[in-house]
Amino acid sequence: MALDLLSPPNHFATSLLDELGGRAWLIRDPDGSGHLVSSPRLQSLSDLLMRQDSDHEAIFLATGRGSGTLFAAVIHSTRRGQAQGGVRHCAYDSVEDLLCDGLRLARTMTRKNALAGLWWGGGKGLIARVPGDRADDADFRRCLYQEYGAFVTSLRGIYVAGEDAGTRPADMAEIFRATRFATCIPPERGGSGNPSRMTAEGVVAAMEAGLLFLEQNGLHGKKVVLQGTGNVGSAMIRLLLDRGVRQIVASEVCADRREALLDRWSGAPVEIRQVREDDPSILWEPCDVLSPCAMGGVLGSKTIPSVQARMICGSANDPLENELRDAAALAQLAILYVPDFVANRMGIVSCGNEQYGFIENDPLVHRHLDREWPGGIHQTVLRICEESRREAITPLEATLRLADAQAQQTHPIWGHRASRIIESVIESSWASAG
Repeated sequence: MALDLLSPPNHFATSLLDELGGRAWLIRDPDGSGHLVSSPRLQSLSDLLMRQDSDHEAIFLATGRGSGTLFAAVIHSTRRGQAQGGVRHCAYDSVEDLLCDGLRLARTMTRKNALAGLWWGGGKGLIARVPGDRADDADFRRCLYQEYGAFVTSLRGIYVAGEDAGTRPADMAEIFRATRFATCIPPERGGSGNPSRMTAEGVVAAMEAGLLFLEQNGLHGKKVVLQGTGNVGSAMIRLLLDRGVRQIVASEVCADRREALLDRWSGAPVEIRQVREDDPSILWEPCDVLSPCAMGGVLGSKTIPSVQARMICGSANDPLENELRDAAALAQLAILYVPDFVANRMGIVSCGNEQYGFIENDPLVHRHLDREWPGGIHQTVLRICEESRREAITPLEATLRLADAQAQQTHPIWGHRASRIIESVIESSWASAG
């Protein structure tokens, strides 16, 4: 009987451990005809990728023996180098939901890295959050993230882990205990630390470029709406106030965080509304700039018709439910959409190459914030906006053309060597070594 992708991740993790030894893989067939899987019982995984019209190179799954948790590493492309992307630690209703999230996010990382000129491929790490409060227990998290680090090590460097939603700087330190293939390492361990501040700076730079294209003369006097005041959203508040925005309206699901931010910005033109996780009403607040800074998939057929913004530009990965359909819907409403993987690139830019050493205010990092550098965020936003107007296509379509072309380039030193690492992992009987 095939393993059920519609089952909850914790049930799947148990079945994977009991019936397949705790590890499984899927790779793209070298002849391009489909996919190969480590066991016939994973045919449903191959079927899922066929339905998704996937061009991903590989998926690796494992069950943590100590935590009992399902781990995944999704590899989209390794043409530009090893696949790099953050480790997302979230709750999912089913394994299929987890995998679809990983497939989408890994492809986005390929495009983000390529568009930023980084010699990395695109990948995504996933940890299925266990039900209840156990996921917040300090001892459990240490076990969990050290196990995930060991999982990354077992993949021989094909995937390099970073920080993402649900994963904290302390968690990255635990991953680093078990693998060398990690970024966003705490500064005391020689890494670049939390990339949120730099991500926020990049999003604000993208906002300014978009407003320039709209002939709106920058952020001064504008109203900005933030969906989410986590690490990036909260960092954006100071940057926006420094630029003289008229008002900031934000939403936050955590009451304690909301109170702390209200205390911090007492007297400033900042309003923070407490909302439920499933409350999209902040998206409909009239504003100049709407900035999704929480989870993805928030803008779709049910929410877009009520959006009252001139521009959408945020840090959330994949904010569109269906990217081509929803980008077209925004264009029909004359709303400028700046694609997320242009605006939020500074997260990977600031940490992606930290193994090459640290320079205070590194010019190779900060040039991405330079308004004049052709490869920077500002000029890239202007370029895609101008191309979209010239070609009568959406800014997203213009961005995809540029990013996908650059993603086809192979690493200038290593070529497509990373694909051989995938082959070597499979040849090592990885699935039976769990």
